Amino acid sequence: MEINLGKVPFDLDFHPSSPLLATALISGDLHLYRYVADGQSQRILNIAAHTESCRAVRFVNSGEVLLTASPDLSLLATDVETGTAIARLNDAHGAAINRVISLSETTVASGDDEGCIKVWDIRSRTCCNTFEAHEDWISDMTSVNQLQLIATSGDGTLSVCNLRKNKVENRSEFSEDELLSVIVMKNGRKVVCGSQSGVLLLYSWGQFDDCSDRFTGIPMSIDALLKFDENTLISGSEDGILRLVGILPNRIIQPLAEHSEYPIEGIAFSHDREFLGSISHSPILKLWNMQELLANTPSFPSDPITTADSDDEMAIDENVNQGSRVRRSAGGQSSVASSNFFADL
Repeated sequence: MEINLGKVPFDLDFHPSSPLLATALISGDLHLYRYVADGQSQRILNIAAHTESCRAVRFVNSGEVLLTASPDLSLLATDVETGTAIARLNDAHGAAINRVISLSETTVASGDDEGCIKVWDIRSRTCCNTFEAHEDWISDMTSVNQLQLIATSGDGTLSVCNLRKNKVENRSEFSEDELLSVIVMKNGRKVVCGSQSGVLLLYSWGQFDDCSDRFTGIPMSIDALLKFDENTLISGSEDGILRLVGILPNRIIQPLAEHSEYPIEGIAFSHDREFLGSISHSPILKLWNMQELLANTPSFPSDPITTADSDDEMAIDENVNQGSRVRRSAGGQSSVASSNFFADL
């Protein structure tokens, strides 16, 4: 399935429980689409969200609100049902905002072009953490729990920010090239970064000074990573190819699909994992049927690999709750409640 967005997209995100897909466009617009399994899609919202490009978009508040970010320094909260602006925070950062992620039901994080990360508490409508984590742009962010945030940067380093202590508690040594993407695997024991040279860097949790392993075989920069299971990921790279990559214990690289001749900038699963969405430096968004993709991948293992590998030296503190990124199903709060959450941010 293909959706012509009309403009080049910077980001995409799926609703946590409904067949809705949001895209952030270079024009500053926010698009919301409804898609169905038979290949049809319908654009239900087209919003001029920002005066400059819209670089990031995320569903928050159980999918009732869309949060977008822009080089115009603003964060915008938009009601999904009505398309109306709930709140806009101008001058949220001192530099162009490049990334936004949802940390929990009540917190989100944003990263800018000068390496600053901010965490926003929706309930108190304030910035509760600020981290001068990097010397260059924030390329990607993720988390394993509500207390620790992991970021990569164009300065070639990875950082771990502790939200409870409000400090950067770990920073890796400088890599030879930019780190562009990051995910957490092996139930929190491994952090995987995609680099500009096409090398995957593997870090063991708690040992972030230097990577524990390097995985080669992808010829161009790895701009997007998505976890398939605890041992397998999907990569999107500069050559426009989606690949299935088995990290541990069996190392495999299997092409899944070719998006286009343009670099793949973002990939995401639909809420039911039936579809894989991908965007590139073209106006075409592609929705891939995962069942069809995997059926055409002969070397893909029939069952997800779950065995532990021998070099899993350190696990996350057992006292830290995990899995907080899983969002609750939508419904149960009205758009009025959303307005109360985001009033004045």
